[in-house]
Amino acid sequence: MNATSSEEAPGRIVLLTTSHRVAPGLLSWPAWQALHAADRVLCADGAHPQLPYLREAGIAVAEGAPTAEELVGACGGGHTVVVVATGEGEPALTDGLARLAGSGRVRMPELELLPASYDLPGARLLDLVQVMDRIRAECPWSSQQTHKGLAKYGIEEAYELVEAIEDGDRDELREELGDVLLQVVFHSRIAEEDPDTPFSIDDVAAGIVTKLIHRHPHVFGDETASTPEEVKEHWLRTKAVEKQRASVTEGVPLGQPGLALAAKLASRTRTAGLDVPLPRSEGIGYELLAMAVRAESDGVDPEAALRAAARAYRDAIREVEDSARQDGPAKKG
Repeated sequence: MNATSSEEAPGRIVLLTTSHRVAPGLLSWPAWQALHAADRVLCADGAHPQLPYLREAGIAVAEGAPTAEELVGACGGGHTVVVVATGEGEPALTDGLARLAGSGRVRMPELELLPASYDLPGARLLDLVQVMDRIRAECPWSSQQTHKGLAKYGIEEAYELVEAIEDGDRDELREELGDVLLQVVFHSRIAEEDPDTPFSIDDVAAGIVTKLIHRHPHVFGDETASTPEEVKEHWLRTKAVEKQRASVTEGVPLGQPGLALAAKLASRTRTAGLDVPLPRSEGIGYELLAMAVRAESDGVDPEAALRAAARAYRDAIREVEDSARQDGPAKKG
């Protein structure tokens, strides 16, 4: 016998989904309407974070996990049943409903999937922070790491990101960006444990937000900028006020690759309007310095240019190797 008789209206099932990344109780207006209009509201998880807010709003929520057949039967006579989905999304229930609908033996109620809240852009970053918290607490390796111990990985991941960009591989780019992001979150998590000057990922984010707003007065303030050059002028001017540096060389990391270091020093010098002659001495280092300064003045990144040339050299090496392997057997014969 069918779960509903042919004379009865089939009713309606609403599967209400929410995001755990949005504060409980912040539901869409259509969700509240569906909840208030429902004949029954069910939830399989008695500890669901939404339940206290639904009950506070006067909505009676019964704890229960009905089968697909039981849920269809509860809709008989035109009743509406709202199911507040758990974090897993009720796969067993939806699979059961799909099987009933496909059997053709049951007059199915109207089925509606109603998202009650949506993730905001960047919401998955909260998941990353939670995962990092657990790894730091429970992983034997991660729990012992320090800023110094992780430093080499930050350098490696940055280089791998650059390689993905130069290769134009979109999938690799997305993965390497994630690896770089992990370094930021990992270091921030370690920093929370510092006994003297702790800070968190929120402090890191707040700092860069403040910096970006302050250095973009043409976006967040009253100044104007219509060209990239004007934007750079705003940036450098506000940065100079912030840092109050005694030398344009301050803040230039000396540990970066040599060509990049030379180009950065040249850029700082040129931007400051300083006329600084290159040191005169013999040796390949000074020749490379002169070439890096010249490249920077021509708008060329010498580090990227050398990497491109090195990659071309690598390809040429492989061609010679392939040719040698192909010619080898013939020569032996």
